[in-house]
Amino acid sequence: MRGVEPTARADLSRTWALVPIRGLESAKSRLGEDLDAEERVELVTGLLRRTLIATRDARRVAGTIVVTMDPDAAGIAQELRAIGLVERAPGLNQAIEAARSVAVARGATAVLVLPADLPSVSAAAVDELLEAGARAAGRRALVAMVPDRHGPGTNALLVSPPGAIDPAFGEQSHAAHVARAAAAGASLAELDGPLSLDVDTPADLVEAEAAMGSLRG
Repeated sequence: MRGVEPTARADLSRTWALVPIRGLESAKSRLGEDLDAEERVELVTGLLRRTLIATRDARRVAGTIVVTMDPDAAGIAQELRAIGLVERAPGLNQAIEAARSVAVARGATAVLVLPADLPSVSAAAVDELLEAGARAAGRRALVAMVPDRHGPGTNALLVSPPGAIDPAFGEQSHAAHVARAAAAGASLAELDGPLSLDVDTPADLVEAEAAMGSLRG
């Protein structure tokens, strides 16, 4: 998507959540030594449901799109009043861009990319993030994000207007999103809170279970 005009400014009045998940069975393969295949599916399914309940119940979220290669994940989205977009995009960022296009077509003025692996996600946490973004928004476009607790990754990315920057998830995504925000002349806000915890490694799983109770089904 092309960069926005320099005069474009943030508007969070219709924020859509974009939840990317490759598939229920293929996710979290790095936990294979700690969880068997069935336990990983239960973990991923539980985290996806937790995420979609949070965005469904958040006061500041106008709608949610799950972008996935897995029809079962799309079915869970529809069950929880979200849009299930089955997308065969070649990579994560391309899938997010496809979901963003659908959100924009439905009137989104902002998008919140929220990966489905945040055990402390809740409607209150999502609303707090959007409220902090609204406070940080000035007369320019806005990029607000929650880095992961280890620093180099991005656990949540709020962008308004939706095309102010393109997503850059992957290795060192935090630095990439900071650089893209600067290049776009956008206001940048880096936020902390419960969304900073994700589940990517066995150590993350232990901390998540300590905070939230068993995540193993």
